[in-house]
Amino acid sequence: MATKKTIGVLALQGDVGEHLRALERAGANAIAVKTAAQLASVGGLVIPGGESTTVMKLLSRFGLAEPIATRVRAGMPLWGTCMGMIVAAREVADLDQPTLGLIDVTVRRNAFGRQNESAEVDLTIPALGSRPFPAIFIRAPWIERAGPHVEVLAERDGHGVMVREGQVLGTSFHPELTSDDRVHRYFLSMVEQTPTVGNSRDAA
Repeated sequence: MATKKTIGVLALQGDVGEHLRALERAGANAIAVKTAAQLASVGGLVIPGGESTTVMKLLSRFGLAEPIATRVRAGMPLWGTCMGMIVAAREVADLDQPTLGLIDVTVRRNAFGRQNESAEVDLTIPALGSRPFPAIFIRAPWIERAGPHVEVLAERDGHGVMVREGQVLGTSFHPELTSDDRVHRYFLSMVEQTPTVGNSRDAA
């Protein structure tokens, strides 16, 4: 019988604990990732919310930017939430901001407003079923441009807020702050469908 998949949560900043707990509820082994050795042990990686320019500097300082990009380009699933989606994007609208360039989208920072304009929205996400998802938006970005191979899984106010290109998933909102684990289960299913990038503990 196959063992649980091991999913990493980048633990440099942001909602690390919330993601770890949600992934465990969804059926994964979840570990915090701060080193290249820890990254090498996981079958998928979540980049949580936080501050994107700070995290890019920390990725460089900890020597993780290139290893993450290399593994994702080799097939490892990656999910960026809010700031994490900005880090994964190809470009940031109207800003000369470095990113990992792993999903062909242009994002706009703080597009839905500042902290005091945070909101919980019943979001229609057909990939998760008919029941609306309680999406929490906090200083959230939106998708200004999606490349031809990017699937827009959900929209708010006419802009993409959940997108997928191959093994890379992005959400503008924070599923880890709700008790609804469907997005975490969706990401876990992406990892389970990519056996070639699992580690030895993921083997049957």
